[in-house]
Amino acid sequence: MTQRPTPSSAPSSAPSPQRSSRPRGGLARVLVWLLGLAGAGVASLALVLGLGLAMAYPNLPDVTELADYRPKLPLRVYARDGELIGEFGEERRNLLPFEDIPPVMVNAVLAIEDARFFEHNGVDYRGMLRAALANLGEAKSQGASTITMQVARNVYLSSEKSYLRKIYEVLLTFKLEHLLTKEQILEIYMNQIFLGHRAYGFAAASQTYFGKPLDRVSIAEAAMLAGLPKAPSAYNPISNPKRARARQLHIIDRMLENGFITEAEARAAKDEPLRLRRIDPEQFVNADYLTEMVRQSVFEQYGDEAYTRGLQVHTSVDAAAQRLAHRVVRQGVLDFERRQFYRGPERFIDLPANPQAREEAVDQALAALPDNGTLLTAVVLEASARKVVLVRGDDTPFEVTGTGLDPVRSGLADNAPPHLKLRPGAVVRAVKGASGWYITQTPEVETAFVALDPRTGEIRALVGGFDFNRNKFNRVTQSQRQPGSSFKPFIYSAALEKGITPATLVNDAPLFFSATVTGGKPWEPKNYDGKFDGPMTVRTGLAKSKNMVSINILKAVGTSSAQEWVTRFGFEAAKHPPYLTMALGAGSVTPLQMASAYGVFANGGHYVPPMLITRITDHKGKVLMEAAPRAPDESQRVIPERNAFIMSQLLQEITRSGTAARAQATLKRPDLYGKTGTTNDSVDAWFVGYHPTLSAAVWMGYDTPRNLGRQATGGALSLPVWVQFMAEALRNVPVQEPAPPAGVVYTQGEWFYEEYQPGAGVASLGMATGASDEAGTDPDVNTPASGTQEKRNILDLFRQ
Repeated sequence: MTQRPTPSSAPSSAPSPQRSSRPRGGLARVLVWLLGLAGAGVASLALVLGLGLAMAYPNLPDVTELADYRPKLPLRVYARDGELIGEFGEERRNLLPFEDIPPVMVNAVLAIEDARFFEHNGVDYRGMLRAALANLGEAKSQGASTITMQVARNVYLSSEKSYLRKIYEVLLTFKLEHLLTKEQILEIYMNQIFLGHRAYGFAAASQTYFGKPLDRVSIAEAAMLAGLPKAPSAYNPISNPKRARARQLHIIDRMLENGFITEAEARAAKDEPLRLRRIDPEQFVNADYLTEMVRQSVFEQYGDEAYTRGLQVHTSVDAAAQRLAHRVVRQGVLDFERRQFYRGPERFIDLPANPQAREEAVDQALAALPDNGTLLTAVVLEASARKVVLVRGDDTPFEVTGTGLDPVRSGLADNAPPHLKLRPGAVVRAVKGASGWYITQTPEVETAFVALDPRTGEIRALVGGFDFNRNKFNRVTQSQRQPGSSFKPFIYSAALEKGITPATLVNDAPLFFSATVTGGKPWEPKNYDGKFDGPMTVRTGLAKSKNMVSINILKAVGTSSAQEWVTRFGFEAAKHPPYLTMALGAGSVTPLQMASAYGVFANGGHYVPPMLITRITDHKGKVLMEAAPRAPDESQRVIPERNAFIMSQLLQEITRSGTAARAQATLKRPDLYGKTGTTNDSVDAWFVGYHPTLSAAVWMGYDTPRNLGRQATGGALSLPVWVQFMAEALRNVPVQEPAPPAGVVYTQGEWFYEEYQPGAGVASLGMATGASDEAGTDPDVNTPASGTQEKRNILDLFRQ
């Protein structure tokens, strides 16, 4: 072995090989060590990810059903005039198999959404890298989602932006790519994607925007349609033509770059003028709550075959009346919302200084919070106490000033808290009304409306809430609410059979039930206005909705007798316990029950169950079920005709001079009948009324009961909706007042039962002093209720 030279013996000018190799060997060892450490880290990370994926993969949704995405024959729902108002599933409307989708449409979509769709395995790593580099060097970000990833997200996942959702999206993408062919995935995407104006898929969008089938679209039209998936509201060629045009030109350029079209074709497409179909929002029949009722009913009868047999369900719905109801009901809610305290913008976004980046931020905000009918999404650019500048998706700002800012004054105050403050980047809701733009907010209050023909029970229009997509709970049929004073007519109807007449004097004086009587807390009912007007006729008491008058009448009728009587109108006895609070509408009803019950007065005394489905046929037209409407017969009579007639006279007085006087004053016709209703603490606001051909109920309130606010009454909130509906629904309907039936006489300016004319019926109620604690023992009542039983009923009430 050679002896290593000492430093002294080594030449000073010659480098030692041994000395020079030592650092290189150490560096190599460090590098190897670092590489090993990195490799171990990657392996560990891969192991962790592998375990996570192995655990998550089995929990992914089952996507095998998409392999047969095409439904056989969907369930379709029609209005009575044959107009299509619903289809299940609606998102598969106008379904086209892949081979029937024109290549120009496929190429336009691939050019802008996923040019390498047929080359990658679901995740385009090259595209992701390119997008990442572009995002670093450009202000306007680029996305990297492939078409398969979009299918996974749109069909199975929410729009939430989180790493966990992105992981699930990637896993679902791999699963879809494994189970389906590229053509199947693209077919699903082309048919499923939402493209605005209730159009799902490009076949439906072609009809919506151009009024032509998809196989007839040009390159220019295909490019315009291909721009919609990114943000249907921002790139809508009808509402945002400038933005849509810019995106169309970009897509044509992309088609040229990818070799899908020639330079000549690109020039021709850019020069081609587009002939858009003008879309009138009124042409759509918004009947989601109605069609869902139909779907549930048909599914209950036919099961899963309801969606495969091509069933065609014909309903009693009047398409024009349904359009009208949807419009006036939503407007009533928006009018109410304008008077509420401003709860602040729905969210805030950053507004970059770069115009392109700002445009992208606005687009994302609009896509995340789509328009809701006339309730449009907008982003604040400038805000001051006098003016707010908003922008939607068309790059054209618009100003809101004056009264248009009244609903959001608290958000413009200098001391407004951050979550309420209107400032640049705030995402708000705007409505264009008759007097210009105003800023508002998405309503929290809910509503219900139903109109039916009282002669047949056929439902003509139904709106179960403000927004079906937000909450599918149908308040017309499912919501049990207190009817308040709108229930009083049924107590008065019972009283007519006890000898009480419209001319009977009833004392509107304070009533007090002591703890001795109630067995608990004392009860001292009040009138809504807190005033007591003394003796008045039954007619006046109902017109003014006096609670003391109603309680005195119920005392005379007897609570058990009244409970039995109201069941004749379709109400459930268990929902209306036999207590004096029944006179104030303390039971539970649905709006549909109320409209049907008032229909008994309208049709002369018959209870006709509500009816929606009139006929079901298969795809060949064979009738499977038919329920032809017919006029009621005596087997359906529940109250005497003369009772219904006199009640109509009393309800007519309400719309003439009482709490609903706005009805006749506005519509200028006498054949209107109805009653307002407001529950304790203004929790529920009602108006139920009718014309001989149409009975309708309107309700407004919160799903979780709470006060609607000061002066929130049925007359202020629900009556205007009813009046607006009837104004158009009865426009060409002649005045129709019922003829007096047998058994009634008109004397001294009032209608009476023959046997209860003046001097024979009950003259007065509640006039005796000290009678308040002795319920049911009024000496003026011909058929008094049992005082002992009444005390027991009140005791039961306060022990609940």
